[in-house]
Amino acid sequence: MVVKIENLVKRYGDLVALDHFNLEIEEGEVFGLLGPNGSGKSTTINCLLSLLEYDKGTIEVFGKEMKPTSYESKKNIGVIMQNVAVFEELTVYENIDYFCGLYVKDKAKRKELVEEAIEFVELSDYRKFYPKKLSGGLLRRLNIACGIAHKPKLIILDEPTVAVDPQSRNKILEGIQKLNKEGATIIYTTHYMEEVEQICTRIAIMDKGKNIAIGTKDELKAMIDLGETIGVEILELPNQVEEKIQQLPHVMQVSYEKHLLKVRFSKGKHNLIRLLDVLKEAEIGFGSVHSEQPTLNDVFLEITGKELRD
Repeated sequence: MVVKIENLVKRYGDLVALDHFNLEIEEGEVFGLLGPNGSGKSTTINCLLSLLEYDKGTIEVFGKEMKPTSYESKKNIGVIMQNVAVFEELTVYENIDYFCGLYVKDKAKRKELVEEAIEFVELSDYRKFYPKKLSGGLLRRLNIACGIAHKPKLIILDEPTVAVDPQSRNKILEGIQKLNKEGATIIYTTHYMEEVEQICTRIAIMDKGKNIAIGTKDELKAMIDLGETIGVEILELPNQVEEKIQQLPHVMQVSYEKHLLKVRFSKGKHNLIRLLDVLKEAEIGFGSVHSEQPTLNDVFLEITGKELRD
């Protein structure tokens, strides 16, 4: 067990930021931590890193109690926060060397690790650049390199792809998956649900300081009533046909706009067959048909009643 949190309570006066919060993260996971603004994500991470005192509960990292003086455990943790934290007066190479030097004193070993980190984030052509000369995506990659150069066993990434271009985002996600394959356990927070679906092995949804749902993406989707959403291109949909569709088994919602019929179903079989049968019976021609399965956005909205926005 890499992380074990039991009955964690953190209060700010009358505000309960963490309410008997529990969490376990196994070695080798890419663990997604999701929650709206004020749900307790940042407080959890700060308590985990022993940057905040908490009122009650226990935190273990690598099987040992986490304390402000747990330096051996902290050597094996890498932290990449949302706000880029590098020195403007140092070059790319010098920045990575500085942060790596906080953990690795041997100069020869550090040089090797810095070179590996530069190659890993593909910044070889920018090693002599200062941060102000880098694009947003390159700056994010530098931030990651500074956090992982010392080869930590546990890596915490908080919104690492905010405001970067799609190419840089893909590079970052590929890098995270590579770090995981090389043995690192990852804690990942983001607002981009597609990223969570792409890289996370398990996900916890937080709200009001509690862990209200946890599982793989498929396990979370199985917790909600929503099944598939079927879209059909139709030139015209008479009201009486729309009413018949609404009466079909498992139909939750029907909408028709700009020649697109969308029908949301709860879980059930033969939804598409029944829908097309109604259209054929009414002699309504249709174009393309597509089916969408529930997304993590649907799960999040149904479980919390909120949109995931900070």
